[in-house]
Amino acid sequence: MKTIAVYPGSFDPVTYGHLDIIRRGLQIFDEVVVAVARNSQKNSLFSIDERVGLIREVLKNDPRVTVDTFTGLLIEYVASQNAHVIIRGLRAISDFEYEFQIAQMNSTIGHNIETMFMMTSVQYGYLSSSIVREVCSLGGNIDSFVPPEVKAAMRMKYSRS
Repeated sequence: MKTIAVYPGSFDPVTYGHLDIIRRGLQIFDEVVVAVARNSQKNSLFSIDERVGLIREVLKNDPRVTVDTFTGLLIEYVASQNAHVIIRGLRAISDFEYEFQIAQMNSTIGHNIETMFMMTSVQYGYLSSSIVREVCSLGGNIDSFVPPEVKAAMRMKYSRS
């Protein structure tokens, strides 16, 4: 039986930190579904289709990764994918407090779905999509934060501003 995990997030943009969690998740699970959240409340740099496209482009050589979108309850989406695990990356204690509450809520809702927390690799402990967006918007070098495809897309977005 193949094991499937879902790694949800906004991925606006996908960073090397996200990719690290995905690759490490693939060392544990047969397949990882990268689930891009549709959240109309967020003011995103990239549209949902652009985010999905960038993630697919960056991970195109790994058939064990599926990129999808979801709305509504994550726990319902995970169950619909025949997955039993949600992967969440943690950078700091502040991340844990929030993620722990969400994991407990999901556990209460049910479906026998577990949340697995993965500590961010040391070199990505400070990295977040919002920091990358800010650095890029100010003309800073983002080479060590995002893949070249993402950097090019970000530069195009900010050159239009």
